[in-house]
Amino acid sequence: MFTLFHHPFCPQSRFIRLALGEHGLDVRPVEERVWERREAFLALNPAGTTPVLIAEGLPPVPTAGVIAEYLDETHGGRIGERRLLPTSMAERIEVRRLMTWFNEKFFEEASGPLVTERIYKRFMGEEVGGGPPAMDVIRAATANVRYHLAYIGWLARTRNFLAGDRLTFADLAAAAHLSAIDYLGDVPWIEDDAAKAWYARIKSRPSFRPLLGEWLAGVPASRTYVDLDF
Repeated sequence: MFTLFHHPFCPQSRFIRLALGEHGLDVRPVEERVWERREAFLALNPAGTTPVLIAEGLPPVPTAGVIAEYLDETHGGRIGERRLLPTSMAERIEVRRLMTWFNEKFFEEASGPLVTERIYKRFMGEEVGGGPPAMDVIRAATANVRYHLAYIGWLARTRNFLAGDRLTFADLAAAAHLSAIDYLGDVPWIEDDAAKAWYARIKSRPSFRPLLGEWLAGVPASRTYVDLDF
């Protein structure tokens, strides 16, 4: 049994939850509000970011990329052809490139600002940056979603999955970030049919069900969030 320190709407945490689900691994989730800067959590990850995975007998495993590599090294071989990090070097490079794209670039430009402004700031005190959402930040991030959605659509039109012929960490990372902002209604699905069709395939996987079952009090989910045939 793993323990995962996460926030339900942290996009990187959602990525790792999907990865754990695809590996068939049980996990005990612990919600962490990183803006509280708890000393016990900072002892696990001095960077103060989620996710952090705890496995018995090992040091804490921090950040989405490191956790994904750890899961592949320890459990990837057990799922055979469904391995989320392929064995050929060229394929591994592409999967890692796209994981970095979504967990860093997409997060910095789109999903991170939207989740912070529209969700996290509701629970943050003024002394740590809480308060009304900054509309200029939201407008910029929303515009950036369109740019990233177009890139996902191009990948989906030229490949079976984002990184190649089969499901990989790249698909889970992209879908995790999209899911967090789809909850808020900030994904313009009407603008790219290929991206929409690809996301519908990923959203229909069993590993996605726990994410779709989560709701935030006072913030209703968008119409497309739970609908598998949106």
